[in-house]
Amino acid sequence: MSTTVVHSLWTTAAEPIDKIPAPSVEYAQLAPALIVVGAAVVGVLVEAFVPRKARYHVQVFLTVLALIAAFAAVVGLAAGGYGTTKAHIAAMGAIAVDGPALFLQGTILLASLVAVFTFAERRLDPEAHGNRIDSFAAQAASVPGSDSEKAAVKAGFTTTEVFPLALFAITGMLVFPAANDLLTLFVALEVFSLPLYLLCAVARRKRLMSQEAAVKYFLLGAFSSAFLLFGIALLYGYAGSVSYAKIADVVDGSVRTIDPALADTMGNDALLLIGGAMILAGLLFKVGAVPFHMWTPDVYQGAPTPVTGFMAAATKVAAFGALLRLLYVVLPGLSWDWRPVMWAIAIITMLGGAIVAITQTDIKRLLAYSSIAHAGFILAGVIATTPDGVSSVLFYLGAYSFVTIGAFAVVTLVRDAGGEATHLSKWAGLGRRSPLVAAVFAVFLLAFAGIPLTSGFTGKFAVFKAAAEGGAGVLVVIGVISSAIAAFFYIRVIVLMFFSEPKADGPTVAVPSPLTMTTIGVGVAVTLVLGVAPQYFLDLASQASVFVR
Repeated sequence: MSTTVVHSLWTTAAEPIDKIPAPSVEYAQLAPALIVVGAAVVGVLVEAFVPRKARYHVQVFLTVLALIAAFAAVVGLAAGGYGTTKAHIAAMGAIAVDGPALFLQGTILLASLVAVFTFAERRLDPEAHGNRIDSFAAQAASVPGSDSEKAAVKAGFTTTEVFPLALFAITGMLVFPAANDLLTLFVALEVFSLPLYLLCAVARRKRLMSQEAAVKYFLLGAFSSAFLLFGIALLYGYAGSVSYAKIADVVDGSVRTIDPALADTMGNDALLLIGGAMILAGLLFKVGAVPFHMWTPDVYQGAPTPVTGFMAAATKVAAFGALLRLLYVVLPGLSWDWRPVMWAIAIITMLGGAIVAITQTDIKRLLAYSSIAHAGFILAGVIATTPDGVSSVLFYLGAYSFVTIGAFAVVTLVRDAGGEATHLSKWAGLGRRSPLVAAVFAVFLLAFAGIPLTSGFTGKFAVFKAAAEGGAGVLVVIGVISSAIAAFFYIRVIVLMFFSEPKADGPTVAVPSPLTMTTIGVGVAVTLVLGVAPQYFLDLASQASVFVR
């Protein structure tokens, strides 16, 4: 008898096994992220198996090829209608393939491509021991100033690991704005944050400052991740799901069937408000909005300048994409609660970034506070809660990212004996020493200031127009005042470069290889094209402004 019991238990236990559904993943629609992560894994293998002499060339070729292929995949998806008519949720509800996701992924890939050229630059410093050197430490694991570091420099070692690290970061950034559930959002955040912490620590010059920047970024980033994760837990308790659409349904009150296990917590507004606020805090940290901005100036100043440019552009695009999706897809039913808070954050971010920037004496810190002010301007578009708001933010992010990468690429060229000369006093009279470099930097500064005929003006105009139509007129007035304050310190730098006497012991301007020239050239071209003839790109952004649910 016992055997039959065992047998019957065994058969009942075995019955449901054929009913486990196989996951269906639409690989073609996830191609951009898959190509980049595949190349990153190959890059790790290159570090292991390719001889040291050949690694640099292999890694640069692999990275550039992967980014071009991934961008081609994005264009293919957009041409196939996945940004408009065929927009849908892929990978079993984890990833959204829609207009905003594809537009942001394309922007991130193009910005990363021009940023990677500055990573590969090896002509700015004089050769050491007959070897060309780049911006990164010869051997990242060695203690700054130690014998092992000197031996690594003498042997001509280079940290080519920065290329696969950058590819892993880009993978996370591609998934972040497209994530359609909170767990995917969190995993993507970690995938792009951890490589960035490492990249910040590997500067060749001023290594201790670089390592300090990385530790600050890591500690504050860990805090923001913890906030985000706690917020996810609370929202799960509130809605019984981590899927964006299901949480939105519970917020709207359109869910009728309640999971008995969650009956006590489901629909508890305290969980919703606190959880939503914590997730917003985590995302606003990545954006660099006040009061979550404390890491920005130190990290921008300490990190290797090519990494600063990459991080300043690509991270902002990814984080704003995720923020838009969260507010427009998950919490539109809560806009009465989050709009006043975002108003306050946008106002203090615009004013705080602009006012504190005036006191800065280091060019990288000045650009960091300028990026904080720009986060405030972009938040004005986020607050509009209209399709125009989304399209204006998409356009601004595209325009801003190229200006930023171009500006930081110019910063790498102005050098003295200790590496980059970032103190503002060293830039005095640069326009007489090297008129072309100073003129290019002036174009970028005018774009940051939002002067007409630059992309900065078109972007600000679009964002402020959307905010005014969305009922945030006061915000626009404060934004214009902040822009005027910000214009003061941009123009001050231009005056310093063109109307001051150059010092006798001033810095030299290095002649870069075609790589950095391409980065700066693309930056100038995009800045002027989006300023003079922006209509096509504005139309593209408005076509791509509808989120799928």
